[in-house]
Amino acid sequence: MKRQATLMNARRTLVAAFTVVAALVSLGSFVLASPQSAPKTKNLWKSVPFAIVRYNDDAPKSWNLYYSSKRGVLLLRLWKRYLLIDRNQQLVFDIDPEKVKEKGDDIELSLEAGPGDPADISDWRERDVGMLRRLRFRFGQKGNYLDIQTPLKANGDPLY
Repeated sequence: MKRQATLMNARRTLVAAFTVVAALVSLGSFVLASPQSAPKTKNLWKSVPFAIVRYNDDAPKSWNLYYSSKRGVLLLRLWKRYLLIDRNQQLVFDIDPEKVKEKGDDIELSLEAGPGDPADISDWRERDVGMLRRLRFRFGQKGNYLDIQTPLKANGDPLY
């Protein structure tokens, strides 16, 4: 009986020690990995499915619309030009194509130094049209129009 009690105590002590060691290892790896991980300098942008882009009421021959993890910010490739569109602040930035790297269907963009100066735009109009959110603005005071339509969730909230 004493031998069984001693074995049970030894097992309990061993299990408790193993649990403490496992917890310390997990906590230590979490603490070490968090502050020392390198900050992300590149931002991955994914293509927006089912978007509609019109330039002066015509569909451009070459375009693609991308979204990132930041809601309300879109990246538009229009021919060989890239436009960063911030719906939250109602700003549009012209992005240098050298900063953009294509990765399959996605795009990698580094904005460490910021996007630069905003483009001159006017007539910013944004509204919901059925299951789409429509954004329309003009370049300059009498320039060309750009019309972007992105899908909404079923409850009417924006997806991007």
